[in-house]
Amino acid sequence: MAQRAPKGNRHHSNDALDQLSHGWKLWILTTVPFIMVLGNSMLIPVLPKMMKVMHLTLFQAGLIITIFSIPAGIIIPFAGALSDRIGRRVIMTPALVTYGLAGLGAGLSAWPLPHPYYWIMGFRLLQGIGAGGTYQLAMAVAGDMFQSQKRAEALGILEAANGLGKVVSPITGSALALIVWFAPFFVYGVLSFPVALAIWIFLKEPRPDRQGGMTEYWQGLKTTFTTKTASILTTFLAGAVVLFILFGVLSYLADILEKNFGYGEFARGLIIAVPVLASALTSYISGTVLQKRLAQWSRPIVVLGMSLVALAMAIEPFFATVNPFVAVSILVLQGIGTGSVLPSVNTLVTSATSSKERGVVTSLYGSVRFFGVAMGPPLFAMAMIHPYVTFWATSALAAGTALLCWFFINERQMLPKSIRGGNGGPGGSPDSETSKIYVPPTRPPLR
Repeated sequence: MAQRAPKGNRHHSNDALDQLSHGWKLWILTTVPFIMVLGNSMLIPVLPKMMKVMHLTLFQAGLIITIFSIPAGIIIPFAGALSDRIGRRVIMTPALVTYGLAGLGAGLSAWPLPHPYYWIMGFRLLQGIGAGGTYQLAMAVAGDMFQSQKRAEALGILEAANGLGKVVSPITGSALALIVWFAPFFVYGVLSFPVALAIWIFLKEPRPDRQGGMTEYWQGLKTTFTTKTASILTTFLAGAVVLFILFGVLSYLADILEKNFGYGEFARGLIIAVPVLASALTSYISGTVLQKRLAQWSRPIVVLGMSLVALAMAIEPFFATVNPFVAVSILVLQGIGTGSVLPSVNTLVTSATSSKERGVVTSLYGSVRFFGVAMGPPLFAMAMIHPYVTFWATSALAAGTALLCWFFINERQMLPKSIRGGNGGPGGSPDSETSKIYVPPTRPPLR
């Protein structure tokens, strides 16, 4: 064994360089979920003003969120499957450019037109198509870069960046709306173009492995979903449910703060940011903790998070229209629950398959998340008429999802041995966290 020491030293040096390279690439990736979440969160506190200016109903205003999220949910699986074949970067860069251009289009159409609603809806649809090639592919890239216990931390950081965007965006949107109500649309282009350029220049990737062709690719996907059906579908459901409830409640809260308590745009943005900040901080803490105890804690953390969301929804209707500060305090509990669920679910989903199929699996998960976001605001519009029915129904949904997660998520089935704390690392599992980005694992694939 002694004669191998020099080689080991070289490996140690290369591993350190790989870790440093992966570290700054991860920070570039964090800008993607941060920008993507602006697509909806920045507009939520501005919806009441849009309703006044464009003479919309609450349902029509909610559709401004929905029409962005549905096309994103439809496009995401195709973007993911294509990224598995031709690479992540060549999908993410034009997607970010499309996202930014459509945002500029929505802002420019609102400027001269007296009735710009349908123009805005058209550009929002196009913007959603661009969003379909962003966050979930960033998750897939992180899953490719980190093949051991560091993956949970990396995905926790991405989810925290997504949460930070949710915190900053309502405040930013509210502040910009003080200038003119359509000013937030211009932010999308200002931020998207430099990030697209950074992704294209710095996120270099080797040529994707096409060995075996499409037949082997789809066979691998079929095997993954056949052997892990219950766990995968349950994790998909958990991600969709927490975001459905989060965005539904935030849109409802924005309207209540304006109609019942008379808060202006900026004050609404600050108040809405409080539960989202709780979610972002919890996501980061959860991801950091999970990397050490992932196999033992991922399922209990998901169940606990869903239970907190269910509890918050059961209590919220008693205070939503009575005391905004108590109502927001209860929603902090929901934010903690949401921030607990998402990093755990993200890690389980990205670890369920090999890097050759990771893009499409994470993208299918992303589609479900977007559909949850899309349904939230219009369905929670019913809370204005039937608050107890709406909140208690969502509480039951969260509680039911918690039960399904407890019985059907199988961590040992979803996570490869190296992430569970097995014999990964040099000379052991092929899942070494210092694996080169986008190099598929050796056979057998991750299980």
